[in-house]
Amino acid sequence: MAGRRRGSWVVALCSALCSALCLALLAGCGADPVPDTAAGDVRRLLDRRAHAVLSGDERAYERTERPAHGRSGAPDLFANVRAIPLETWEYRLSRLDRSGSRATARAELRYRVEGYDRAPLTAERTLSLERHDGQWYVTAERPAKKAGEQLWDQGRVRAERGADSLVLGVGRGARELRAHRALADRAVPAVRDAWPGKWPGKVVVLVPRSLKGMAGLLGAPASGYRGIAAVTTGEAGGTGRAPADRIIVNPEAYGVLGDFGKQVVLTHETTHVATRTRTSPATPLWLSEGFADWVGYRGTGRTAAQAAPELGRAVRGGELPRELPGDDEFGFGTDAGRLARAYEGAWLACRMIADRWGERRLTDFYRAVGGHGKRAGAVEDALRDVLRTTPEEFTARWRTYLRSELG
Repeated sequence: MAGRRRGSWVVALCSALCSALCLALLAGCGADPVPDTAAGDVRRLLDRRAHAVLSGDERAYERTERPAHGRSGAPDLFANVRAIPLETWEYRLSRLDRSGSRATARAELRYRVEGYDRAPLTAERTLSLERHDGQWYVTAERPAKKAGEQLWDQGRVRAERGADSLVLGVGRGARELRAHRALADRAVPAVRDAWPGKWPGKVVVLVPRSLKGMAGLLGAPASGYRGIAAVTTGEAGGTGRAPADRIIVNPEAYGVLGDFGKQVVLTHETTHVATRTRTSPATPLWLSEGFADWVGYRGTGRTAAQAAPELGRAVRGGELPRELPGDDEFGFGTDAGRLARAYEGAWLACRMIADRWGERRLTDFYRAVGGHGKRAGAVEDALRDVLRTTPEEFTARWRTYLRSELG
């Protein structure tokens, strides 16, 4: 009897504990869990925020915010993007970490600039959130960790729209941005005349406040771009449905150039935009950079000695290159003289093709190399099929060309 009483007491205690646990968790033992609606609420908040940005409704945008500690990183975004001609703006929530009335959201921002982007650009964003009186609000929005900045993260964007270009700048005056626009509008038809391939025929130029701003857009250390006047971002070997490339100007290095140098730089970068879908991992940098320089200098009347001073000094000093520049010689962090000689040698290789075989053969050669699909054999096959020569013969011709043009 005593044993049975002890057993009954243990069973009764376990039953009571189980019931209490079920009530505490509101799960298991036949009970349904209470759903957390935070994710859905935050998605709707971000939808309202996106619609306010796109429609230019400042009051609706402000209703999505609640400043943290009297200040917020969010309010400036609306003002900073107002000058950008946006076609789409959409947040896609990918993660939500909640702790009571506060949360951190990770979202993919997709946006498209009207008339320039064929598909949305994407930017990873982190948003700080706070729940107040039953509603979620944004207290701050910033680039996600390890993600590059967007131009509007650096300040209010000013826009200058040209015939074939859109120039967006932060911390730059209207007069300076109009000068960029004029150069870009001359670059586009120059590239269109040199490159027979199909491309949108428009460019977007970003002009940040400083070298640091340029590096922020690229998500890389500023030291790697010191002395580089501009770079182009985009999808190499793409389908043609990718967003428009962005030409990003380094205002410090670009600013010290004269008008001629600035025009060559923008035409060079615009060439990268035009040739992007025909550029692939099979394309060596001597060809992609050399071709862009060839278009940049085309029709300017500049001689080899004028446009290739570093390589000219090397050739006259008895340092004739033995082979075409390798990809490693085009690294932005490399020695400035070595980098200049690589670009100059690449330009003269493409100039030699245009001089000896004709401009159409040069563009055919470029497309043949990029269309190979893989690096191994790409240049060799294109030399054979398009120029009817071999790598050894081509290199020997190039070395002779350097002597005659620079010696």
